[in-house]
Amino acid sequence: MQFEHLGVSPRIHPDAVVAPTAVISGDVEIGPECRVLHGAVITSEGGPVTLGAHVIVMENALIRATATNAVHIGDHVLVGPMASVSGATIADEVFLATGTRIFNGARIGARSEVRINAVVHLRTTLPADTVVPIGWIAVGDPLQLLSPDRHEEIWEAQRELDFPGYVFGLDRETPDLMVQLTERYGRSLARHVDDRRID
Repeated sequence: MQFEHLGVSPRIHPDAVVAPTAVISGDVEIGPECRVLHGAVITSEGGPVTLGAHVIVMENALIRATATNAVHIGDHVLVGPMASVSGATIADEVFLATGTRIFNGARIGARSEVRINAVVHLRTTLPADTVVPIGWIAVGDPLQLLSPDRHEEIWEAQRELDFPGYVFGLDRETPDLMVQLTERYGRSLARHVDDRRID
């Protein structure tokens, strides 16, 4: 299913194959020989999404650009089932395994592997050829790779990256943080009210 969002329609190369149950919305460009499988969602929420050549987006994966962070995915990249990429830059020949989470402002270097259920946090840079082990967390620039049992170290690094401030423009210490966050984000997402299906 393809949708015009904010007056912009997806652009899909004629050699690409997009499953009929995938959702492609807004300023999305899908390059030659790409494959987008059932249930995948690729959506532009104010910024563009660009997929290079030979990108495979597997079942139920989510790729979302924001007004602050576009998404660029290079050539020969595999985005695994149920993986999530939000506002990140992915270089060529990268493997994002099942259930991986790539957050806003992250940069994944060429030939890197983010293995099953691993996380690349906000504004984190993976140099080329980096491997993030199964379930581990990559955080920061310079990069720290931390196992999930090291919660205090992960939290210390995350606090410095300021997720609510960077993504939503809100101070983490705001007493009604979730009230402000959901109302502000809800207003932004309401722009979908005028989306138009084009296929």
